[in-house]
Amino acid sequence: MSFSEPVSLTVGPIGAAEHLAFVRMQRSVSFLQTPAWGRVKTEWRSESLGWYDGRQLVGAGLVLHRPVPKLDRFTLAYLPEGPVIDWTGEIDAWLDPLATYLKRHGAFAIRLGPPVCTNIWSAAQVKEGLADSGVRRLTELSAQWLDPVGARVTGRLRDAGWLPQSPADGFGVGHPQFKYEIPLAGRTEDDLLKGMNQLWRRNIKKAAKEGVEVTVGGMAGVAAGAQVEDTLGRDLKVFHDLYVHTAERDHFTPRPLRYFETMFAALSAEDPDRIKLYLAHHQGDLVAATILVRVGAHAWYSYGASSTEKREVRGSNACQWAMIRDASAAGCDVYDLRGITPTLDADDPHVGLVRFKVGTGGQAVRYVGEWDLPLRPLVYRAFDLYMRRRAHIADVSKTAYARATPHHLD
Repeated sequence: MSFSEPVSLTVGPIGAAEHLAFVRMQRSVSFLQTPAWGRVKTEWRSESLGWYDGRQLVGAGLVLHRPVPKLDRFTLAYLPEGPVIDWTGEIDAWLDPLATYLKRHGAFAIRLGPPVCTNIWSAAQVKEGLADSGVRRLTELSAQWLDPVGARVTGRLRDAGWLPQSPADGFGVGHPQFKYEIPLAGRTEDDLLKGMNQLWRRNIKKAAKEGVEVTVGGMAGVAAGAQVEDTLGRDLKVFHDLYVHTAERDHFTPRPLRYFETMFAALSAEDPDRIKLYLAHHQGDLVAATILVRVGAHAWYSYGASSTEKREVRGSNACQWAMIRDASAAGCDVYDLRGITPTLDADDPHVGLVRFKVGTGGQAVRYVGEWDLPLRPLVYRAFDLYMRRRAHIADVSKTAYARATPHHLD
């Protein structure tokens, strides 16, 4: 994205249409920073904020407000994977007016997650680390790329009193700090296949040989005269049944069907190509299903489900390959497989997720992570204690996070 260096900035509310227009002007913006995401997160109060340099809109952010239990007049103001500002510039000029506005409107703290990376490790480096019994964590390896912007943002946030929220294992109550991404720009389908390991290529070929068919949800009944919405509703129900089966097998708490219905309705209303459901069938049986979200040049694998039966036909690999090909054909720069933990320890139960994703080629990316700025310290400490107790009682499943589903604080 391109920004000019501002002289002075003001922050204020903007309408959803103005917010969306700004998003569409950028090369890449997290779907968690689109106006539609506020309509998905019904348990939060959402608002769109804009940064103005004079009369010109130069930045935007979706803020999700969560009230403090028993103190409803105060809220945690959360900007997941945002805001969309010039992180290469003087960030105090951007964040100070944000803090002023939010404190004036009842926020006791701000939580944000700058979309800025600090380190990148190639697939080859990760594989070497996995094969070396003396290496236990990704961060013990020298990164292929160190981003100076990420280092500077981290330092400026710390100096300004922001508190890091990303735990050592990469997963917390918010969004993961470590992700696995496949660069797509300038690469052909053959390039992408060659970048995968032998097992991934073999599984993709096996799915094709076994006759696995991947279709996009909502389209199957159109030829017969059905409405896309009606067909999609049925397909979402089928997906959700398989997703609940997956949750029972893999021991995580599934979201209700209504959540996915809301998600598809809100994101599709904003852009008909924003979100798609992929269904893999083998001889009439649904063997895997996945959800792809795309904003501009960035595509995300958001949810996945698979059957316990017929796993040998490799429906999940077929779905992933279909999504990667479609993202590439749409001109995306990145296919984002979402979160990983930084473990390379063979005895860690989360290392299997790393092995699965590194097989795609791609690269492991560490981001700046999430940070809090307490605006009302006493209220913030009370909220922090509440969240710690809640996490202890609920024993939040890391498996659910490892499956890269965006839970963020709910």
